[in-house]
Order: sequence, then C-alpha cells, then structure tokens
Amino acid sequence: MRTPLIYVVGASGSGKDSLMQYARRKLAREPGVVFAHRYITRPADAGGENHVALSDEEFQARLCARLFALHWYSHGHAYGIGIEINQWLAKGVTVVVNGSRAYLSEARRACPELLPVWIEVSPGVLCQRLHERGRETAEEIERRLARHQNMQGGRSGGEVIRNDTRLEEAGDALVALIRRRGGINACA
Repeated sequence: MRTPLIYVVGASGSGKDSLMQYARRKLAREPGVVFAHRYITRPADAGGENHVALSDEEFQARLCARLFALHWYSHGHAYGIGIEINQWLAKGVTVVVNGSRAYLSEARRACPELLPVWIEVSPGVLCQRLHERGRETAEEIERRLARHQNMQGGRSGGEVIRNDTRLEEAGDALVALIRRRGGINACA
C-alpha cells in the first residue's frame, strides 16, 4: 500500500497556508516528506502560498498533456497538482498538498489513499481574519462565510485540526499528524 496523500483543506481565512508553511519549515530536514507546489493561474506575487504561476494557456496545455494528477477550478483560477506526486508516493514519500474542499470527492476517486486534513476555525475568527487580510469587499467576505457554512455539513472522514489560537499550537498538531499518519520513511 502506498503512503497516503495528505490533502489539507479549509476555508479561505482558516490559516491553511500559514499552517502548511509552518509544517514545511519544521519538516524540511525529513527526506520522507514533500510539500507539493500547486500550479495556479494567478501571478507569482499574489501572496499566500509559494506556487508555480501559469497563464490560462499554459495551464490548459499542461492539462491536455495530462501533467496534473489533480486539478480544479475555484474563485476564477485553475489549480493543479503535478503528476510528480505519483512518483513520490510510489517511492513511499509522504506528500502533503494544499487541496480544495469542493474537489475532495473527485480527488478521493483519483487517489484512494488520500487522507483529508480539515483546518477548522470558528465563524467569528474566520470573519475577523478575512476582514484583516483586506483582499475582499464586505460582500465577498459574506459570500465566503456563507459558502463556508454550506460546506460544513459535507465533511466526511479524515482528521481535524483546530486553528483558533496560536499558529504554533495548530502547526505542531499538523506536524505531529503528518509524522503519525504519513508513515515517514528515511531515504526511500
């Protein structure tokens, strides 16, 4: 059985990117863990995660060439996870990806070993974070909060990490989960 693909999901503003950056730094010296970059049709300097920026045309060309193990569309952008993850998983490496809640059922079909990790935050904290980051209008924030509420009932399986307090607390929980569930192997 292959090592599970750890598929981290959470609402925009839940702190998913910050937690993944934290875990990536903590696990940087462990050869049995890889954090996959996403290919996204947004500028490289757009903030948030370290991703590979592609134009719409580049994304479509890679999609046609079947270079994505997983891909989806959300909030006006295309997102892809490269087929390189299949090779990493086959070697027994634990692969952690920044996923999409809306794409989860399709991702599970593509990768049955997938382990969802839900980053959860209370509605009040989520609202505060969305306002503080200043990327969206009040109406856009309200739509995000409503979407989050609608998606809460769809959670099934996996692990949950609460991120209402200090980054280190939830970050250490994510690191421990990756070590425990990922079956980290040394130099496969």
